[in-house]
Formats: sequence, structure tokens, C-alpha cells
Amino acid sequence: MPHTTIWGVLHNRLHEILQESNSASFTPNDKQRLSSLNKFGSIEEMINYLRKWFFSDESTFHASGKVNKHNCRIWGSENPRNYRELERNSPKVNVWCALSHTEVIGPFFFAETTINSVTYLDMLEMYAVPQMQQHQPDVIFQQDSAPPHWGKIVRDFLDENFPDRWSGRDGPIPWPPRSPDITPLDFFLWRFVKNIVYKTPVPSLDELKRRIVTAIQNVTPQMLENTWREIEFRLDVLRATRGSHVQIH
Repeated sequence: MPHTTIWGVLHNRLHEILQESNSASFTPNDKQRLSSLNKFGSIEEMINYLRKWFFSDESTFHASGKVNKHNCRIWGSENPRNYRELERNSPKVNVWCALSHTEVIGPFFFAETTINSVTYLDMLEMYAVPQMQQHQPDVIFQQDSAPPHWGKIVRDFLDENFPDRWSGRDGPIPWPPRSPDITPLDFFLWRFVKNIVYKTPVPSLDELKRRIVTAIQNVTPQMLENTWREIEFRLDVLRATRGSHVQIH
């Protein structure tokens, strides 16, 4: 696609997605991004539809300041060649949140250091789904394709509680694969929280959790509304570039 067309869509706003010391690689199968979106109809129809959605995700926070590569992306016009010195065996906590255009559910702190389908299902049953009941039967629940989300016990639970209304691997509603650039917890929430949490060194795991709670409490309704507008912009970009992850140099 000509650069002039891309620049016209981007309005000089989109920058290259870079991961710390690990540039993301995308396969030809990622063209499924476009075909998945086309099933929703027009951009306007999709944006109205997405206002029923709760996007969800987990992230790992280390007291040392290490962030997991899955959610850490640096936005810029060129590769910053950014590296971190990391402390071995740093205390860490796994955190789950869900995000809609009006509210944040979470944070939920997993007691376990490793999440599997059983611990993930326990969280859904005891914490996440009860907080979404006030929005039923309209809620559409989205999760990514992480292995704990794909267990049969999890999919059966989602089929029962969100019949034909959940999105994820083998779910009834398609969502473009490998798409952190259009998923709000990836491009907004985790980056916002980590910027606050790691502004100064974290002395303990308890302090780490306290800062995470405080950061999420600082998310305002206007920030959520702006995030949904950003989703609209990013979907425009995705369609204009035929599903590609665009890099501007």
C-alpha cells in the first residue's frame, strides 16, 4: 500500500510496535485479522457492538521492575534498543483485569505463581463473572488464546455463562489473532499501570500490590471513553492496511 495512503489513515499517529529485545514476528496467517473483522460489518456497527464487551487479560508484575514480554511494548519511530538489568528470582504477582468502555473490573491477584486452567476457572467463577451479572444478558466476554484460557473446563464454563457471547480461541465470536495493537488492556491499561507502579523502586511484594490497586483506581471514565475511541481509530487502520501490522519508518 502506498505510504501516502497509510499516512492519510494514520493521521501521523501510528508508530512502529516494538518489543523489548524481542521484535514481534507475524505470519501470513495473521491476515485472519482482516477476515475476522469483516464478519462484524461496518466500523460503526462494530464500535457499537464493542460497547457490550469486557476485554480481559493477565499480566505479571515483578518487584524488581521486570515486565513480561507479552504485554510490554515500546511505541516509537525507531527501535530504542532498550534493555533492562533484571534481578533473578524477583518476587512476582500475576494480575487479572477486565475492561469495558465504562469500568474496570479488578485487579484480581492470583495466589499461584503459575496460572493454569483450574486456577483461571476458579477466578472466573468466584470473582469475574459475579461482577458482570449486573450487565447480563448483554455482556460479551473476550479473552486471548493463552493456554489456561483454552482448557475444556474453561470453554464449557463460558458456553454456559456467556452462550454465544464470548470471544477467544475456539469461541463462538471471532477476534483477530495476535492483535495486541487493537486490544485495550495491551495498548492502554497495562502500560498505564506499569508506568505508575515502577515510577520508583518497589521495596516489597505488598507494596507492589498496593501500587497496582492504586494505579487501577486512577483510571477515569474519560480515559475509558478515550480508549474506546482509540479502538475505533485502530480498527480503521487495520482495515485500511488489509490486516497488516503497519510499521512507519
